[in-house]
Amino acid sequence: MIILIAGASHTGKTALAQRLLEKYHYPYLSMDLLKMGLIRSGNTGLTPVEDGKLKDYLWPIVREMIKTAIENRQNLVVEGIYIPFDWENDFSVEYRNEIRFYCLVMTEAYIKDHFDDIKQYANVIETRLDDSYCTEASVLQENAYNLEMCRKYSCNCILIDGDYQVDLGI
Repeated sequence: MIILIAGASHTGKTALAQRLLEKYHYPYLSMDLLKMGLIRSGNTGLTPVEDGKLKDYLWPIVREMIKTAIENRQNLVVEGIYIPFDWENDFSVEYRNEIRFYCLVMTEAYIKDHFDDIKQYANVIETRLDDSYCTEASVLQENAYNLEMCRKYSCNCILIDGDYQVDLGI
């Protein structure tokens, strides 16, 4: 099984992937780690802030890794902001049957009530060297966009509201 975990920055994608690793022993691929490896090694001239270009660059690589994992009957969790909402268009039905997609979205009320917690837990798995770009306004905007895209593409959306509880039920 392949599990795709999408969502805006600071929604807990990496923490969820880590919990799945610990519970099911499924390895996970952080698209942020792949991004930084490619940037630091000089294999791309892109910078960490070029999200649109990075999605176009990273997704074809990750897509083919997913196909290879399926062909080899391997489990894999892939997490990152660079998973496109129309990901299904890149896979035949045989591949899609092996893939589960989840998008983590924080509600406006959750963000407004818990913004300090969101910032506090930003480094729970990864160390963010510069988190100054993360403002309440940016988190609200990114999550609203992700919710809109989930609705547009009929994606499996996990709304985070009230207590932060994410259970994929797998």
